[in-house]
Parts: sequence; structure tokens; C-alpha cells
Amino acid sequence: MTLPRAGVKLLQACALALMLALSVQGRAADDRTVKVRVSPVYPELAKRMKISGVVKIEATVDSDGKVTDVKTVAGSHALSTAAEDAVRKWKFASGPATTVVNVDITFAMAN
Repeated sequence: MTLPRAGVKLLQACALALMLALSVQGRAADDRTVKVRVSPVYPELAKRMKISGVVKIEATVDSDGKVTDVKTVAGSHALSTAAEDAVRKWKFASGPATTVVNVDITFAMAN
């Protein structure tokens, strides 16, 4: 049985999304654990160009655990906007004060 072209594309997209979800890692400094993590959307242009790698993000988190600012510290410019957009939606555990959290977002292409 062969799949129609659209079915193959959908299967490839699902496989890519699964690989991305499994490879996205977040690491919070100190004791600010991540309560809600949103996976980034792999930019279409980066997929076409087969760009992958780690984007290092510096996130400012208020005492309620809300991300108030993000800044890319290192990584591909083609991937950094997607990584920043995702981390802006994250929610961290409450803490005594505003802190800066370092997060690594890994983008990996499915084989």
C-alpha cells in the first residue's frame, strides 16, 4: 500500500514534530523549575536549509514565575526567534525575586 503524497508529507511532519519535542530541553538555574514548557515551532526556512543546533536563551523570570524578557545568548539566528517565542510562553515555579534563567533549546532534524 502506498500513501498519497499528502499523507507522506503529513507523516514526515509528524515525525519531525516528535523528534523536536523529544529533543527540546530546558534547564532552569537555581531552583526555578519549569512548570509549563512550550515547544518551539521549527522555522520552515531552517528546515529547508537543514539548520539545526542549540539556541542558548537568557530569560528573565519574575517572582510569580512569568517570563518577562528573553534574549538569545548564542545559536543560529535562523532558529533564535522561534526559541525566544517559545520560552516567552513558559511558566516557572514561583520564587522570592526576579531571576535570570539560562535555557538551552535544541533543534534537531528528523532523519
